[in-house]
Amino acid sequence: MKKVNATNPELIALIRDLKIQSRENKTELWRSLADSLSSSKRSRVAVNVSKLNRYTKEGEIVAVPGKVLGAGIANHPITVAAFTFSDSAASKIKNAKGTCLSIRDLMKKNPEGKNVKLMG
Repeated sequence: MKKVNATNPELIALIRDLKIQSRENKTELWRSLADSLSSSKRSRVAVNVSKLNRYTKEGEIVAVPGKVLGAGIANHPITVAAFTFSDSAASKIKNAKGTCLSIRDLMKKNPEGKNVKLMG
């Protein structure tokens, strides 16, 4: 099994739960998220709001295995699940009538991972 480089107990628990969810529901999305989150902090994904706005349509669900940053604007409502959000990114997504979720919340709402776009 791949060694987890993280020392954050919350992150380690999330990675473990993602792997369990992936096995139970036979869903590759959760395994991909777990693998991305278990990499080193330096190589973890950071996505700007502008990229989310550019590559999504209204009402889509996006999972980001890292942090969402606040550069850019959001023109349409989207649901974004990420490990962390910057304050400006969360406010921009909410101002566009979108939703910010943790990956754990998305996993509870959508256990099969249907219609979720992985961005990163």
